Amino acid sequence: MIKKEKVPYRVFVIAGSEPLGSAGIQADVKSICTCGGYAAGAITCVVDEDTEHVKDVCLIPVGMVVSQIKSFMEDVGADCIKTGMLYSKELVQKVSETLSSYTEVPLVVDPVMVTSSGDQLIKDDAVLSYKESLIPLATIITPNMREAEILLGRKLNINNIKEDLKELSCWGNSVIIKSVPYKDKLVDYFYCPQSNDFREYIKPIIETKNVNGTGDMFASSIATYIARGWRIIDAIDKAEEFIYKSIKYGADFSFGTGFGPIFPFYKDYVRFQKENLRNKIINNPLAELIH
Repeated sequence: MIKKEKVPYRVFVIAGSEPLGSAGIQADVKSICTCGGYAAGAITCVVDEDTEHVKDVCLIPVGMVVSQIKSFMEDVGADCIKTGMLYSKELVQKVSETLSSYTEVPLVVDPVMVTSSGDQLIKDDAVLSYKESLIPLATIITPNMREAEILLGRKLNINNIKEDLKELSCWGNSVIIKSVPYKDKLVDYFYCPQSNDFREYIKPIIETKNVNGTGDMFASSIATYIARGWRIIDAIDKAEEFIYKSIKYGADFSFGTGFGPIFPFYKDYVRFQKENLRNKIINNPLAELIH
């Protein structure tokens, strides 16, 4: 019998689901596939929302979430794991306990703690569980500015940001703080405690309401490049390019009346347009008359 190779670049996501396809596990799947990985996942909750409002949230029982993780990991296995929306102290603890059996697999923790408007989504005891049980398992954490401040318990000190990064990496994990305002731009700050590597990613602000799922896709793209074997700093470089172009291309589209999605398929967008145009011409009996 010929021995078959494993499915390559398996990224397993633990996150919520929503109907728009722009955030949560739907966004993760798009990001992972676009960046060259195989996407799978465990659902933690189901959200009913449109582009303007969250209408309802149905929580998946903690035992079911844990069972989904074990079913995939014990049968298929993963090259990287990424966590998203974990809604309670109990869930954070149980997910941490479960993932402690797979410490050989890199872990990207996106600490989803606040809404786009800055409202805190989880209770303080869940934040403490992140710090006590989940982040110590992480390869890298990817908080936005407000989430970083929640983890620190204070405002960021932009004038001494490296010390804040060191504090957020005290468990041995790398950290990247996303979307920190700086003059008329945004900055992502990265720090790796093992190499003492510190980097700033300065980006112009793109005027758009299509930013839903940005954090999800960014963390998932990092996880995918790690799964593909890239060094963490190179994975960050690739993910930064991916997310910036996804936001830039997504700004050209109309999607509902509120916050729309970014567009991770920018690499194929021009090709799809050319294929569609060529198909229309080929199937048009008056094609020879078109100049």
